[in-house]
Amino acid sequence: MHGAHSATSRGFRVTGLGAYDQYFYAAAAMVGTFLAAFGALWAMQRPVWAEKVAAYHGVVPPFINIIGVLFALTLAFLANDTWGAHDRAIDAVNREADALRSVLTLVERLPPQAAAPARTAVENYARAVAAEWPLLARRSSSPEAAAAAERLLGALADRLVVEVAPGQVHQLMLQQAVKARDAREARIALSKTHVNPLKWLGMAFLGFVTMLSVAAVHIGQPRAALAAIMLFAVAAGPTAAIVLVHGNPFQQPTSVTSAPIAALLR
Repeated sequence: MHGAHSATSRGFRVTGLGAYDQYFYAAAAMVGTFLAAFGALWAMQRPVWAEKVAAYHGVVPPFINIIGVLFALTLAFLANDTWGAHDRAIDAVNREADALRSVLTLVERLPPQAAAPARTAVENYARAVAAEWPLLARRSSSPEAAAAAERLLGALADRLVVEVAPGQVHQLMLQQAVKARDAREARIALSKTHVNPLKWLGMAFLGFVTMLSVAAVHIGQPRAALAAIMLFAVAAGPTAAIVLVHGNPFQQPTSVTSAPIAALLR
């Protein structure tokens, strides 16, 4: 993933710089938007600039719509990517929990001597995954959870389970275990998603051009320009920051939880 560096520490694969880069970009979006707004207002009121700007008086208000729509669509697409990643993360966690629950249901139909090791393997996997959760916020993962997934598959493929489980039931157990492993890999991939600076740079450029178009429409009307530019800044800056801080679905303020998987341990 973009800008990720990893190192080994205490048995975990820990992500280095850039784990919380979206908060930096959110702050930059807020500060940059209001600095641009104050800069545009300052330039419009300076005599040396006011005379030059006055020559462009006459830009009609509907002109704003053209650039404003481009800016709004760009921000909407970026927001859709962010919310889509959050929804996919929730779906991955639910698929993982459902697969494990299905394995437990099938295991309960086996004789006790075969069911006990398989049940323990499922519980150990769920426990390892729950312990892995804090690492997802740092765009990292736990080798212990990966090993637990392999041990779960090994327990279900054990000779005793193969002998006592009907063929279709055994095949379904293995399929559900693989489904759980695939869902885990999907949520780990989503946790390692970084902000794409080029996309947001394009959005920032369109936002600045939109602000300039607002200023152009209000040349010769300083109070109206102040109100219009500040309203745009108040709307655009916080909105972009809100989208940015949700860049990782496993970080606050709306972190996807491990509750569906942790419920299996109860």
